Amino acid sequence: MKAPLATKIGIIGGGQLGKMMILEAKKMGMVINILDPEENCPSSSIADCHIVGGLKDADAIKKLAEISDVVTYEIEHINVDALFEIEKTGKPVYPTPASLKIIQNKLSQKTRLIEEGVPSPDLLAVGSPDDLRRAGEKFGYPMMVKACLGGYDGKGNFLIKSADQAEEAFEALGGNDLMVESFVDFTMEISVLACRGRNGEIAVYPVAQNDHENEVLNETRVPANISAETSKQAMDVARRVMEIFEGVGMFCVEMFVLRDGSVSVNEIAPRPHNSGHYTIEACSSSQFDNHIRAVAGMPLGDTSLIKPVVMRNLLGDAGEDGRAVVTGVDEVLAIPGARLHIYGKAEVKPKRKMGHITVIADTLEDAVKNGEKAHKALKILGK
Repeated sequence: MKAPLATKIGIIGGGQLGKMMILEAKKMGMVINILDPEENCPSSSIADCHIVGGLKDADAIKKLAEISDVVTYEIEHINVDALFEIEKTGKPVYPTPASLKIIQNKLSQKTRLIEEGVPSPDLLAVGSPDDLRRAGEKFGYPMMVKACLGGYDGKGNFLIKSADQAEEAFEALGGNDLMVESFVDFTMEISVLACRGRNGEIAVYPVAQNDHENEVLNETRVPANISAETSKQAMDVARRVMEIFEGVGMFCVEMFVLRDGSVSVNEIAPRPHNSGHYTIEACSSSQFDNHIRAVAGMPLGDTSLIKPVVMRNLLGDAGEDGRAVVTGVDEVLAIPGARLHIYGKAEVKPKRKMGHITVIADTLEDAVKNGEKAHKALKILGK
């Protein structure tokens, strides 16, 4: 017998990803409950119920589950043990706690991928500066040292260029639960969004080309400037990742394109992703629409690209710290194909994600040109 559709969704996390999930869910008449420690988080103004509590607070997670048909999350750094307890009661949690537990730890995540034959950099677990030096003898320099737990947007990474930096890297990352990866000589960073429904149906989005500044996403372009063969391989890898982890909901698979056109997996995010924001305007069904469909038990929507698109992140500038004031909205909205998303964060801080601009056009060149114009026009100041 088919399980009933969920109509009350509980979301752990109330940031911009949760907000965009809610906007899609409300189109389908759903009730949305959130858990977030900030009273004025981006999702708070449109959620039906906001439980104010920590993302690792087991009691708060239990309360969220009690008033929801299904529990999901917009951030992976949460209390996975509490999710296992929720699952034991018969309440579904998607993506599953079993998949999240593996993905939360970068070492177990990448080890699983390598075991399954998914192309990934070589890696070693390290427990001391001497381990780092031995890894350097094996992999050569440079190489990437990563904290196994908790890193994002470049936090928790250290590019080590010589054996002399072993102690510095080890101490900078806390000295516990570290791993090192061989350096990938890549030509481009890409990502592929994939969604899996409860019944195993998988939908894959077009390949996105990503540009980072200081390891924070700056711009996404779709379609990516890669060959048809590379595109197919990347989408096949994303589909394979969904099968390996039996994911339900949106996953983002970040990859490198190597000089021979092959791909190598960097990291996996078991949730909607910053590089997928373009899907709101440029695809028939956005990543947020499909995530809600998947966790609720609905058929997945069309992932095909309608028009070429550019997404630009709006980050807090260096020196901007205080109450957020947005200027330049009129100029942005006068640009053909431009759409503005302001997340509603009260305070601006350097590098904080405050919003994004999406620009669609008949050609990628026009989208890039108009995206640059829009990005220059919009300012988020701290007052």
